[in-house]
Order: sequence, then structure tokens, then C-alpha cells
Amino acid sequence: MDLHLEKKSTTREGTTLQHPFLLVFILVMGFIMMDPFRMGPVGGRDFKPVKHDIAPYKPVMRNWPRDNMSRLEDGKLEFVDEVFGPESLEFDSLGRGPYTGLADGRIVRWMGQDVGWESFAVVTTSWSEELCAKGDWITPKQPKNEEKCGRPLGLRFDKVTGNLYIADAYYGLLVVGPEGGLATPLATHVEGDPILFANDLDIHSNGSIFFTDSSRRYDRANHFFILLEGESTGRLLRYDPPTKTTKLVLDSLAFPNGVQLSSDQRFLLFTETTNCRLMKYWLEGPKTGSVELVANLPGFPDNVRINDRGQFWVPIHCCRTSAQEILSHHPWMKSIYYRLPARLSFLARIIGMRMYTVISLFTENGDILEVLEDPKGVAMKLASEVREVKGKLWIGTVAYNHITTLAYP
Repeated sequence: MDLHLEKKSTTREGTTLQHPFLLVFILVMGFIMMDPFRMGPVGGRDFKPVKHDIAPYKPVMRNWPRDNMSRLEDGKLEFVDEVFGPESLEFDSLGRGPYTGLADGRIVRWMGQDVGWESFAVVTTSWSEELCAKGDWITPKQPKNEEKCGRPLGLRFDKVTGNLYIADAYYGLLVVGPEGGLATPLATHVEGDPILFANDLDIHSNGSIFFTDSSRRYDRANHFFILLEGESTGRLLRYDPPTKTTKLVLDSLAFPNGVQLSSDQRFLLFTETTNCRLMKYWLEGPKTGSVELVANLPGFPDNVRINDRGQFWVPIHCCRTSAQEILSHHPWMKSIYYRLPARLSFLARIIGMRMYTVISLFTENGDILEVLEDPKGVAMKLASEVREVKGKLWIGTVAYNHITTLAYP
């Protein structure tokens, strides 16, 4: 009996020795999963990737029209090195502007060639030039003091009162009067739960303000982890000025971002960045309270804005890849991949992600009316918003140092 056991033990040892690569693989995978030195992009984080609801890659890309002339490359770079991270662009009732929020925490407005840019508002008493307006805020890198200084994202004017409403990534929903100055907080919590990442907003004619909270797990400083995890804790919220209360409209959204009411305000459109899609939420009629898919997109959408013809501009950080789709459907693979000891930008290139700007124009039913591309990043590398004003497209960017304009149509 003892002899038999000894032979079996010897056989097992021999099998292990004959497959040393298997042993090495197991040890390496175990090391990566533990990531003791926190060398990967998610090192030291409670990283919980999940499978999320994204349309199949091939049908979306096969049916998406291309701009073979790369017409967005004809755009003009405006205000180079004068504005940094101008995500959202607004114009007041007098036609002045654009107004935009910057990486240093200010909202500024363009007052013409003779005056140039002037500071219009800030979102916190913590803002100071010494703390917020010097150093690394003038580079594409995320400022170190962003959380203290604020990061104004979505902007909207109330055309009746002249008040400017602001979705700030750290300070929630705020408002400032027509003369500017220090903005007043309106909503920092919803039903006792903090608003972690206010992103964009729009104003209903009844005074209600619809706005997005992109995640309950990650703030803007860590927004890439919303995408990497595929988590769906984002929300669409509504602030009611008469009662000064904030209500939950929709929950369990995957990086809700841009918000835009329709011309007749029967519905609003919003983008889900992680799931690469444009969605509709009905406010009136027999479908009130229901959500519909408007369009699946080839990349990651940001804000959505309406033009005078009731059509919707959506900037897209393009494009999705088939390798990325595999990771989306297999969270365990994603958990290993993003623990590899390499920079996130390198891992993104490995799976084929080469980000560039596509802007698209949609009908309310999702029909594609226009696609403009800049695959070389000549005029815009990372668009966040498109405003069509008096025969011109104004294109903002959350990450670079200019605004792009393009004559249209």
C-alpha cells in the first residue's frame, strides 16, 4: 500500500516538472491578481469590474457612416493657450459669449477682441489665484487642486432671469446671477445621499433643472474607473426651485453625461458614456416615465446639445474596439488586464484604442443626419460639446487648450 502511494506521488511531481511553464503562469497570474506593489492602473483600489449593457461591436461599426473627407479637420483653432479645458459653451440672452468653465475652476466669458476673456464666476470661496490659477492647471494633466478649486462642467442660462446654472464636478448644482461672482449651491445631496459627480444639466420651462450625477462610486478625478469597471451607479436628477428639493429621476445608469430637453419639452435626451449610447426619457404623453434607446454609438459620447431645427449634436470620443468588447463581456479578464504593471495609456493602445473626435447630428428618433471626423486631431482631439450658433459650430474640449469653430452648414 505504501509503495503504491509513493508511486502516485512521484508521478504527480513528474507532471509538474514536465510543465514548468504552467507553474510559472499560475504564479504570475497570482502575483498580478494580488498586485502587491500596486503597479497596475487599478493597484490599491477596490476594483470591481462588471459586465455592462453595450451593443455588439460589429453591427454598430458596420452601420456607422464615415466622413471620408475628414471635414472636421477644416475647423479653426480659437483662443489657443487662452482657455484650458473649456468643456461647455454658453451664450447669454444678449448674445455675449461664449461663457465656459475652465480647468482652474473659473467660469469665464469672451467680451470681444478689445477686452478678451474676463473672469465671470467661481463655485467656491476656496478659490484663489495662488491656489487655483498657477502651475499644472495650464497643461492637459488634471490639476492637483481641482477638488478644492472646483471643476465647472455643464453650463446653461435661464434666458428669462439671466441666471447661469452650473453643474460642477465637486460642488454639485449651483447658480450665479447675471453679474457673476460667487455661485450659490443649490443641490449637493439627493435624499441624504451626496452628489459625487455632477456633470451636465438643462432647464425646463417650469423651472425644474434636470442634471446628471455620473457615479456614486467615483468622482471626476477618478472618472476613468467608471469606464474601466463598467459600473452603473449614475443617476439623472431633478432640482425643483420652489421647494428647493432634489429628486431621483433615473438610477443605475452607466456614466450618464450630457442632458438636453427637446424643443417641445416632451422628452429629454441623455448620453450614457460607458454604454456608448444616446437615450430618451419621456416627460409627457403616454410614454411618460419610460426610457428608450435613440442610438448606439461607435465611441464614448459626452454632452448633447440641440440646434434651432430641433436636431441634436453629440460629440463622440471614437472609437470602440473588438478587444474592448471582449473585456466588457468578461469582467474577470478585465480585472487581470488592468492589473498588469503598465500605464493605462499603454494598455489602451494594446487593445487598439486610438481616440479621436467624431461629432454627429441626430434627429429625435436617432436618424443620423451628419457625421464630421478629425481622425488626425488637427482641429480637435477630444471634443466634449458642440453648439450650433448662427451658422457656426462651437466645439469645446475638457482636456485641451482651445475652442474649435467650424462654419456650418
